[in-house]
Amino acid sequence: MFARKVSMHLKANNRNELKRKLDTEIVPLMRKQKGFLDEVTFLHFSGKEVHTYSLWESAEHAEAYNREIYPQVTKLLATAIEGTPRVQTYEIFHSTFLKVLVGAPA
Repeated sequence: MFARKVSMHLKANNRNELKRKLDTEIVPLMRKQKGFLDEVTFLHFSGKEVHTYSLWESAEHAEAYNREIYPQVTKLLATAIEGTPRVQTYEIFHSTFLKVLVGAPA
């Protein structure tokens, strides 16, 4: 399994706008993508720093999303965030939340 982390800075008082965009526009786009598993968004106590993690069956699925759909997502986010989101990718090594141990010896 694979994860994409997108970090961004929220414009002042745009918490509700971001939540609405995630619920009605962004996550529905993600759900249509092959290999999409889940998305979790964290908002820092300050209300300015946001981190979203999307989970994918494979790196190939996440990369296809990044190439084909993510440019649309950045446009949707433009009114709610400041600057350019920072994307990082990870292999999921272990998860109790997903009840999966990835990469365990056979």
